[in-house]
Amino acid sequence: MKLIQRLCLFFCLAGLGAPALAQDELTSLPGNVLVMRGLDKVTARTEDFEIRIGEEHAFGSLTILPRYCRRRPPEETPETFVFVEIFERRLEDGSMVEEGGERIFSGWMMASNPALNPLEHPVYDVWPIDCRA
Repeated sequence: MKLIQRLCLFFCLAGLGAPALAQDELTSLPGNVLVMRGLDKVTARTEDFEIRIGEEHAFGSLTILPRYCRRRPPEETPETFVFVEIFERRLEDGSMVEEGGERIFSGWMMASNPALNPLEHPVYDVWPIDCRA
Protein backbone atom coordinates (compact mmCIF):
# COMPACT_ATOMS: atom_id res chain seq x y z
CA MET A 1 0.00 0.00 0.00
CA LYS A 2 2.80 2.42 0.88
CA LEU A 3 4.48 1.67 -2.44
CA ILE A 4 1.32 2.66 -4.31
CA GLN A 5 1.04 5.89 -2.29
CA ARG A 6 4.66 6.77 -3.00
CA LEU A 7 4.22 6.10 -6.72
CA CYS A 8 1.08 8.27 -6.81
CA LEU A 9 2.90 11.06 -4.97
CA PHE A 10 5.86 10.80 -7.33
CA PHE A 11 3.72 11.01 -10.47
CA CYS A 12 1.63 13.87 -9.05
CA LEU A 13 4.74 15.88 -8.25
CA ALA A 14 6.25 15.06 -11.64
CA GLY A 15 3.07 16.34 -13.27
CA LEU A 16 3.36 19.63 -11.37
CA GLY A 17 6.85 20.21 -12.78
CA ALA A 18 5.79 19.78 -16.41
CA PRO A 19 4.33 23.28 -16.89
CA ALA A 20 7.54 24.82 -15.53
CA LEU A 21 9.57 22.93 -18.12
CA ALA A 22 7.24 24.07 -20.85
CA GLN A 23 7.64 27.68 -19.65
CA ASP A 24 11.45 27.39 -19.77
CA GLU A 25 11.20 26.06 -23.30
CA LEU A 26 9.13 29.12 -24.24
CA THR A 27 11.71 31.56 -22.82
CA SER A 28 14.56 29.71 -24.54
CA LEU A 29 13.31 29.76 -28.12
CA PRO A 30 15.88 29.60 -30.90
CA GLY A 31 17.12 32.98 -32.04
CA ASN A 32 17.22 34.28 -35.57
CA VAL A 33 20.27 36.60 -35.33
CA LEU A 34 23.74 35.45 -34.31
CA VAL A 35 26.31 37.93 -33.01
CA MET A 36 29.87 36.81 -33.66
CA ARG A 37 33.31 38.31 -33.20
CA GLY A 38 36.07 37.79 -35.71
CA LEU A 39 39.81 38.32 -35.31
CA ASP A 40 42.28 38.75 -38.15
CA LYS A 41 45.51 37.52 -36.56
CA VAL A 42 47.72 39.20 -39.16
CA THR A 43 46.38 42.74 -38.74
CA ALA A 44 45.06 42.29 -35.15
CA ARG A 45 41.72 43.68 -36.37
CA THR A 46 38.57 42.54 -34.60
CA GLU A 47 35.05 42.92 -35.89
CA ASP A 48 31.67 42.20 -34.34
CA PHE A 49 28.98 41.28 -36.83
CA GLU A 50 25.37 40.15 -36.80
CA ILE A 51 24.25 37.35 -39.10
CA ARG A 52 20.68 36.18 -39.65
CA ILE A 53 20.30 32.40 -39.33
CA GLY A 54 20.57 30.82 -42.76
CA GLU A 55 22.31 33.82 -44.34
CA GLU A 56 26.01 34.10 -45.15
CA HIS A 57 28.51 36.68 -43.91
CA ALA A 58 31.96 37.28 -45.36
CA PHE A 59 34.87 37.90 -43.00
CA GLY A 60 38.15 38.09 -44.87
CA SER A 61 38.37 34.97 -47.01
CA LEU A 62 35.85 33.17 -44.78
CA THR A 63 32.15 32.75 -45.38
CA ILE A 64 30.22 32.13 -42.14
CA LEU A 65 26.84 30.42 -42.35
CA PRO A 66 24.98 30.02 -39.03
CA ARG A 67 22.39 27.24 -39.03
CA TYR A 68 21.01 27.43 -35.47
CA CYS A 69 21.47 29.42 -32.28
CA ARG A 70 19.85 29.33 -28.86
CA ARG A 71 20.42 31.27 -25.65
CA ARG A 72 19.48 29.94 -22.22
CA PRO A 73 16.84 31.84 -20.24
CA PRO A 74 18.16 34.47 -17.80
CA GLU A 75 17.40 32.46 -14.66
CA GLU A 76 19.77 29.67 -15.76
CA THR A 77 23.55 29.76 -16.20
CA PRO A 78 24.19 32.07 -19.18
CA GLU A 79 25.08 30.18 -22.34
CA THR A 80 24.69 30.59 -26.08
CA PHE A 81 24.82 27.54 -28.34
CA VAL A 82 25.49 27.91 -32.07
CA PHE A 83 25.71 25.46 -34.95
CA VAL A 84 27.74 27.08 -37.70
CA GLU A 85 29.42 26.17 -40.97
CA ILE A 86 32.48 28.10 -42.14
CA PHE A 87 33.84 28.02 -45.67
CA GLU A 88 37.11 29.39 -47.03
CA ARG A 89 36.99 31.02 -50.44
CA ARG A 90 40.60 30.35 -51.43
CA LEU A 91 41.98 27.92 -53.98
CA GLU A 92 45.25 26.00 -53.87
CA ASP A 93 46.97 28.55 -56.16
CA GLY A 94 46.03 31.43 -53.83
CA SER A 95 43.30 32.94 -55.99
CA MET A 96 39.89 33.72 -54.51
CA VAL A 97 36.67 31.91 -55.31
CA GLU A 98 33.56 34.07 -55.43
CA GLU A 99 30.98 31.42 -54.47
CA GLY A 100 31.05 28.43 -52.17
CA GLY A 101 34.53 27.48 -51.15
CA GLU A 102 35.91 24.65 -49.08
CA ARG A 103 34.11 23.87 -45.81
CA ILE A 104 36.73 24.16 -43.07
CA PHE A 105 34.42 24.02 -40.03
CA SER A 106 31.03 22.52 -39.28
CA GLY A 107 29.95 22.12 -35.68
CA TRP A 108 28.71 23.54 -32.41
CA MET A 109 30.32 26.51 -30.66
CA MET A 110 29.53 27.88 -27.20
CA ALA A 111 29.93 31.52 -26.24
CA SER A 112 31.15 30.81 -22.70
CA ASN A 113 33.90 28.43 -23.86
CA PRO A 114 35.04 29.20 -27.43
CA ALA A 115 38.15 27.06 -27.01
CA LEU A 116 36.05 23.91 -26.57
CA ASN A 117 35.40 23.53 -30.32
CA PRO A 118 37.26 26.35 -32.11
CA LEU A 119 37.85 27.17 -35.73
CA GLU A 120 41.47 26.18 -36.32
CA HIS A 121 42.73 28.57 -38.97
CA PRO A 122 46.17 30.21 -39.31
CA VAL A 123 44.79 33.70 -40.06
CA TYR A 124 41.28 34.00 -38.58
CA ASP A 125 39.50 33.30 -35.30
CA VAL A 126 35.72 33.57 -34.99
CA TRP A 127 33.54 32.85 -31.97
CA PRO A 128 29.91 33.43 -30.94
CA ILE A 129 28.96 36.29 -28.62
CA ASP A 130 25.15 36.24 -28.46
CA CYS A 131 21.97 34.91 -30.01
CA ARG A 132 19.05 37.31 -30.44
CA ALA A 133 15.42 36.90 -31.36
